Amino acid sequence: MVKNTLGDLNNHLFAQLERLNDEELDEKALATEIERAKAISEVAKNIVANGQLALNVQRYYDNPDRLNIDAKKPKMLEMPER
Repeated sequence: MVKNTLGDLNNHLFAQLERLNDEELDEKALATEIERAKAISEVAKNIVANGQLALNVQRYYDNPDRLNIDAKKPKMLEMPER
């Protein structure tokens, strides 16, 4: 079962934005949130890049003109069982 989605990522990014915008943070707490935001941003970039790669591979497999029509999709592109 999927535990995290791109929607969850979006929620985390907006929650981080709200924490950064908290005007009651002192200098030390703000510095901590900035470092946290940098880490979250790097992870988010990797998640989005991975999703883009998966989408590109899916488009390749959906193309009927590809050379090896019998090739199996990578496991990460298989639909999870519900």
